[in-house]
Amino acid sequence: MGGNSPCASCKLLRRRCAKDCIFAPYFPSDDPHKFAIVHKVFGASNVSKMLQELPVHQRADAVSSLVYEANARARDPVYGCVGAISFLQNQVSQLQMQLAVAQAEILCIQMQQEPVMPTPQMDPDDKSSYLIHDSLPQYLNFSSSSNVIHDSFKRESIFGHDMVS
Repeated sequence: MGGNSPCASCKLLRRRCAKDCIFAPYFPSDDPHKFAIVHKVFGASNVSKMLQELPVHQRADAVSSLVYEANARARDPVYGCVGAISFLQNQVSQLQMQLAVAQAEILCIQMQQEPVMPTPQMDPDDKSSYLIHDSLPQYLNFSSSSNVIHDSFKRESIFGHDMVS
C-alpha cells in the first residue's frame, strides 16, 4: 500500500506501511478483523515469516487458510478446524448409515410385495425353501431403527444452527 492508507496489519501494529509491506496485498485496510484474528492466533512475526517463505503465487491461498484456521480456533480453541472436520466426517458417517438403513427398508418392502416364484432349484412341495423369504422381513425389521437413528441426537453445528445428525 505505502503512502496514504496503511494496510490492516500496519494499522493494528501502529507502524508505517512500507511500499513493500508483505501484509498489504492480503490484509486490506477495509477489513481489519481479518488480520486481527490471524495476529491473535499466530502472531504477526510468524505470519510474516510464513509468507516470506512461500512463492508469491501461493501467498493468497496461505492467507486464506490462516484466516480460516484462526476463525476456527476462535470458535473452538482446543480443536480448531480439526474439530469442524471431525464433526462433518461424523455427520457423513451417520448419513451413510441412515442411507443404508433406508435402502434395506426399501429392499425389505420390495421383497414383501413380490410373490415368491419357484425356481428350478426350488422344490414347490418343499416348504422349507420358502422359509428364508417368509422370515426375512422379521430379521430385517428396520421400522424402529430408522427412528432411533433419525432422533438419536440433535447438535448445534459449528455454523451456529441446529442440525439433526
